[in-house]
Amino acid sequence: MGGTMTARGAACAALLALAALTTGCSSGSSDDKPQPTVTATKTVDQAAARKACVTAWADLIKDSPDAGMDEEPSPCQGLPEGDRIDRYMEGLQQLNRANRDELQDCLDDPTCTEAPAP
Repeated sequence: MGGTMTARGAACAALLALAALTTGCSSGSSDDKPQPTVTATKTVDQAAARKACVTAWADLIKDSPDAGMDEEPSPCQGLPEGDRIDRYMEGLQQLNRANRDELQDCLDDPTCTEAPAP
């Protein structure tokens, strides 16, 4: 009888150890950790999409100075409508900065003849 009890005790201990391992695995893979990563990635993607949209506006305004806000460039699709004017204005500012930098580079170079010098 002593051998039967020891075998049962060992079997119970093995089952308890297996249950503890299974419980440990399931609690270690909780859904709490992936959510912040997904949120952070989504935020980064939104920021990158917004930046691409602003650059697309700058390019559109440069290529078509008469372009209005009637149609946003394709990289802007899916972004919130609420800050559409802000993206357009930031694109305009980006283009203005690039033009000023180009003019300043020409003014700093005595051999430049692309921009009128004062």
